[in-house]
Amino acid sequence: MALVRMRNAKGGNSTEIEKKIKRGHALRQGSVWRGYRGLVALLLVAVCVCRTWWYMSSVDSDITATLVSQGELVSPLPRVYTVPCSEDYENYKRYPGCTPHRCGRAVTDSVVSREEAQVLRRLAERGLALAGSEGGASILDLHSGALSMGKQFVNIYRYFGDQIRDVITPEDFQLYRDVRERIQTVIAETFDLDQTLMYLTKPTFFSRINSTAAKTQHDEYWHPHIDKVTYGSFDYTCLLYLSDYGSDFTGGRFVFMDQNGNQTVEPRAGRVSFFSSGSENLHRVEKVTWGTRYAITVSFTCDPAHGISDPALP
Repeated sequence: MALVRMRNAKGGNSTEIEKKIKRGHALRQGSVWRGYRGLVALLLVAVCVCRTWWYMSSVDSDITATLVSQGELVSPLPRVYTVPCSEDYENYKRYPGCTPHRCGRAVTDSVVSREEAQVLRRLAERGLALAGSEGGASILDLHSGALSMGKQFVNIYRYFGDQIRDVITPEDFQLYRDVRERIQTVIAETFDLDQTLMYLTKPTFFSRINSTAAKTQHDEYWHPHIDKVTYGSFDYTCLLYLSDYGSDFTGGRFVFMDQNGNQTVEPRAGRVSFFSSGSENLHRVEKVTWGTRYAITVSFTCDPAHGISDPALP
């Protein structure tokens, strides 16, 4: 059992956690965390504003370019691809110094080390070992406490109480905050923004994806979507990869869907891929065909009303 390897799991507390996990799996249908509508929406079929004929032709075999391969090391500067900004941002209040005026996508391997990515991956493994989806996609949100459990979600802080401290440490939270700050800085520098006017927003979460068949729409992570259309609050989206394409998993590449052909980013542990969140960056994730893909989605808004704080142990 995965919990046997959890750091600082001792004696009675370990036994109690194991009992809760067993009880949780037995009561999946009844253990519903109903308040987390926004995160469920990320795993639902996203409504795309693209034309139907183009959507139907944009399949995996149509990938025409690899923006960054797994074997490349993009350092010290990000590799930036500029694209024209869409009109999506005109439908929202503009925030000078933050609302995108230069749009695009970028990749860097110099913001988070592979060693730090390994620590964050172990955090994801320990947290998601407490439950997990019955399908191929599971999430853990340290901000809200949302954790996939069967076909629903539970609040990890309420469900496991003080015992969660045997799974997630203050040091884990500090690393998470440090990484978030570095990601925010590189996005601001790349897109010429005032970093103080950017706010972390939800959903921001760990994901674990494998080749298990989807059980519900929540598991269907592969549908094309536009973050600004889906959420409204999103202005910048980032993926921090915690595992390697080709060795830890196959499939699971990140695909930008452009009218002249798809372009892909191959995950590499510690790699940060970020982009403006409008329809200039319609995207999806390939289905994972083997192994397990771990990543963190980090999102930022220009609207302070939609900002959230860094997570902390209750």
